[in-house]
Amino acid sequence: MRSRVAVILNEKAGSTEGNEQIENVKRAFSDAGLDATFHLFGGNKKLDSVVREALDSGAEIVAAGGGDGTISGVVNEIIGTEKILAVLPLGTLNHFSKDLEIPQEIAEAVAVIANGTIRDVDIGEVNGTYFVNNSSIGLYPRIVRKREQQQRIGRGKWWAAAWATWRFFILSPFVKIKLELGDNVLHRKTSFVFVGNNQYEIDLYNIGRRESLNAGNLSVYLLRRSGRTGLFLLVFHTILGRLRQMDDFEEFKTRSLTIETKRKRILVAIDGEVSVLESPLEYRIHAGKLKVIAPAKNS
Repeated sequence: MRSRVAVILNEKAGSTEGNEQIENVKRAFSDAGLDATFHLFGGNKKLDSVVREALDSGAEIVAAGGGDGTISGVVNEIIGTEKILAVLPLGTLNHFSKDLEIPQEIAEAVAVIANGTIRDVDIGEVNGTYFVNNSSIGLYPRIVRKREQQQRIGRGKWWAAAWATWRFFILSPFVKIKLELGDNVLHRKTSFVFVGNNQYEIDLYNIGRRESLNAGNLSVYLLRRSGRTGLFLLVFHTILGRLRQMDDFEEFKTRSLTIETKRKRILVAIDGEVSVLESPLEYRIHAGKLKVIAPAKNS
């Protein structure tokens, strides 16, 4: 049984909206017998400053509540400390918590914090920023940036996302890259490059899931063909569960890689959040660098 936990909550993420849900989270910690201090961010309170408050609290465990972007932000602050991460799945998709097999109900997730196993899992890094899920260039970060622009002018999140996706699907933007994987140097014109923390399932029924978070590899996926035809074929083969049989789809495993573009600055998605980074992009895997509480394997 663990006793001291610093809990970081995103007030605006998914199911944490409103005082009632926050009270439910607090009640779950109390019922589990955990001594928790709560640190809320959102609005004028930035995540990095709230995490520093949590680190100063003296708690051994830092529990991050929110979506994958919140989890990633907390990880970037606690790496290099002796703190142990716990995850509360309070976002929309919660990919990281699902791959850790953490229950999606709050009371059950808190029970894992009280009684679960401490596991060493891998994290990826690009140009000094860590990611727990994935990073990408090309189509996805452009869609996210355009969606955010639409939201700022008052359109709803899902409408804005659909509009942005359709716009770029029609335009089919591509980027020319030099990809270095050890001694192997590739030159490609592609709509996207996706770099995952360990291997992703890419068949229709398990797409976006990972069986392992400690295999010590980055998974790299890209599409050689540019233009709308390539994207339509990508969707078609994904639906059929035959993506790996697609001639223009490439997949690699590596511990590090370099992506260089002609542009000095490029949009990069990191765990769903978009940043502008300098080219070249230096990716690497850090095996077992993150300690996280999760259900015991095969339990």
